[in-house]
Amino acid sequence: MEEKNRVKKRSVDICVISDIHLGTFGCHAKELLEYLNSIEPKVLVLNGDIIDAWQFNKKYFPREHISVIRRILKFAKQDTKIYYLVGNHDDFLRKYIPLQLDNIHLDNKLILKINGKKLWFFHGDVFDLTIQHSKWLAILGGKSYDWLIRLNRFVNNILQRFNRPKMSLSKKVKNSVKTAAKFINNFENTVAEKAVEENYSFVLCGHIHQPKIKKIKTASGEVTYMNSGDWLENLTALEYFRDEWTLYRYDDDHSLNENSQFNDHAFLENELAETCDQNDLEAFLSPHFRKYVF
Repeated sequence: MEEKNRVKKRSVDICVISDIHLGTFGCHAKELLEYLNSIEPKVLVLNGDIIDAWQFNKKYFPREHISVIRRILKFAKQDTKIYYLVGNHDDFLRKYIPLQLDNIHLDNKLILKINGKKLWFFHGDVFDLTIQHSKWLAILGGKSYDWLIRLNRFVNNILQRFNRPKMSLSKKVKNSVKTAAKFINNFENTVAEKAVEENYSFVLCGHIHQPKIKKIKTASGEVTYMNSGDWLENLTALEYFRDEWTLYRYDDDHSLNENSQFNDHAFLENELAETCDQNDLEAFLSPHFRKYVF
């Protein structure tokens, strides 16, 4: 590709994404692909639920979903350190932990130290009692959520035709149910208390699909709580650059690249094809998935 056609990418010291749910109808893989192709991260943390084994269907794994995996492999080839932290929807990978393949690390958690302060990265399902004690109920809820996301897409397509703003059905449901709000609040406080107890200054998780950066005070101290959100409805990521954490929101921030070739999906596919082939992708996926996808 000619140098003049290359578009400058944003430098990011650390990028954290989670809850992509590749293999589900609700996954916004195309938008995620655009985002990943707009940045140059030194470290990429995949904070759980990247591939959705709970709802995996061998008849549905679109090219956009495969391209996301190829993009991640391309990062690894370009010396980006990648940490894949397993979540509940991709827990089939736990049997391989700990594992390192060149620049790709597979584990349950990640601990970093920046400017003398400790950061704790993990998915967050360990603090979800539904996951721990009633997995079948959690799986049923996950399938219902996926159908709600699909319905939401249909509704938003109609709204857009009439120039009406998008809406989030799942957020309306969560906001209208007191138990949902209570669960989110309890989750955040429980995570914060454990982080303070273990002397962490920052804790970064996913799981609940609630993107956020905030300080939480506990009886024993204070911690900065961060949640990377998801790529089903919020389309968010956490970014660390020049000693500052920010929350990237695709709906608000992707306009930075609106005139670039990153918005051209054909361009993205061609760029990926230059450096990643089918063998790379098969090596990344577990044998459990390989026989279904290929």
